[in-house]
Amino acid sequence: MGRGAEPLTESYFYILLCLFDGPSHGYGIMRRALELSDGHVRIGSGTMYGATGNMMKKGWIQQLPGQDADRRRMYQLTDLGRQVLLEEADRLRHLAAAAENVMGGREE
Repeated sequence: MGRGAEPLTESYFYILLCLFDGPSHGYGIMRRALELSDGHVRIGSGTMYGATGNMMKKGWIQQLPGQDADRRRMYQLTDLGRQVLLEEADRLRHLAAAAENVMGGREE
């Protein structure tokens, strides 16, 4: 297992998800997360850069080399980060299936 048993926060999940198809810069990730979540998840710049720093320490993402301080930092998913994202998506599918099994689509 790539990360242990703790679930990802929404911000971490969406950042990894935004990098699934290829590298992006922080602002692009923030815009894409808002789009993917239908406006429900808004990642602020403080959260974004704190999260990317933590995820780089964990080895889930990496900053692309050859960038200077004046340019946007580009991030990409690592193999470990891809594994973490896939495990989390599987965990969420199981949660949704259990809810559907118990509630049968009922909304109250």
